[in-house]
Amino acid sequence: MADSQAYLPITGPDDLVAMFHASEKPRAVWQIGTEAEKCGVRADGSALPFEKTDGPAAVRTVLERLAERHGWSKESEYEGGPCIALKRGRASITLEPGAQLEISGSPLDTLHETSLELLGHAAELRAVSDDLGIAWLGLGFHPFAKREELPWVPKLRYAVMREYLPTRGKYAIDMMLRTCTVQANLDYADVDDAFQKLRIGLRLQPIVAAAFASSPWVEGRATGERSRRLHVWSSVDPDRQGLLPQLWDGPASYERYVEWALDAPMFLIKRGGTLHKNTGQTFRSFLKDGFEGLVATHADWETHVNSLFPEARLKRTLEMRGADGQKAGMLTALPAIWKGLLYEDATRAKAEALASRVTYDALEAARPDIANQGLRAKLQGRSLQEWVGEVLELAESGLQRLGVLDAQGRDERIHLAPLRALVEKGLTPADELLAAVPSETPDPKALIEASRF
Repeated sequence: MADSQAYLPITGPDDLVAMFHASEKPRAVWQIGTEAEKCGVRADGSALPFEKTDGPAAVRTVLERLAERHGWSKESEYEGGPCIALKRGRASITLEPGAQLEISGSPLDTLHETSLELLGHAAELRAVSDDLGIAWLGLGFHPFAKREELPWVPKLRYAVMREYLPTRGKYAIDMMLRTCTVQANLDYADVDDAFQKLRIGLRLQPIVAAAFASSPWVEGRATGERSRRLHVWSSVDPDRQGLLPQLWDGPASYERYVEWALDAPMFLIKRGGTLHKNTGQTFRSFLKDGFEGLVATHADWETHVNSLFPEARLKRTLEMRGADGQKAGMLTALPAIWKGLLYEDATRAKAEALASRVTYDALEAARPDIANQGLRAKLQGRSLQEWVGEVLELAESGLQRLGVLDAQGRDERIHLAPLRALVEKGLTPADELLAAVPSETPDPKALIEASRF
């Protein structure tokens, strides 16, 4: 959206769906983007501060080095504010509330490019971190730190979320400070295309998440869970999270997604560098009545849509956002699954048929077991290993039909190979980590080495 349009007042319902229509792209230019978070620790496993405290080991130091040595441009939220983000081309590096570092990769044509970008990011990160005694971990949950040991990144909306979200869910602070995820961002051609992808994503996302379960430790101890992150997401904010069962059936319509979003509470309104906290009002109410003399603008609406957390989220791209953070070598498997399922017509039809077999009640009931047991959990009488195996077969067939080759003549199925090897054994990344570091209270150095990003 052009800056000149962003702050225009919303004048009617058409303005609320305009963002989605403007984001439609013909199939010929579809790309895929990947976002990946990771948490940083010192060599002894202690929490990494945002600012320098008793030495140079701090997240801000890492940002500064990336800018100095690797061509990233520093960004702050307001004039004179601290650097809390980096930009290079169409990629960005941002910070989550507890100083988890996130790469938001460029939209790319091929998964081969995605893999190179993510591995390059991992190499850059290690190059600026190793001599500081900083390690970055590819896990879904911080394995060592208690909540009070982690910093709060000085981003305006995080202060509002810190105050508001704990009133909505008991794990909200854990979500903000201690979780890490990897997500895939996909393009859509029109409303029918967007809704077909959204519905497949909502029904299959928890199944895919089981395959990526990678958070078996909390505060230095093995919990018995495969994914503490999935457990945390059971209670964050019921008004803005979940599987959106109201959209599983019925006509494809951006207006239906808008109706759900309108009734979610807001976080804030920004005007330049000024923040107006506004957690007691839904966007529907703000649109009708305004707030302290402010009227709803296109920018406010986009900010609000970006503050919602369903497992599959419709924005300017369609986000599949339910998987635990991973080590760099496993990251591309996540966008590979969704590209294989959704970017090839014959495969997508089969994926839709598979997704249609999943019922909301059964899936919602299975989610605690998925967090605890990973691929050993059951859904509608079948193990998650069986469900994931079927998803992988479809994704592989889609990537094979798309036939995008690398310089060695290999198609994009190669990016699913690490995940395929685990699933065939009935294992998740968490199972592999627990086998590598089997102690109930593992040595921090061994845990760090096993889970290093």
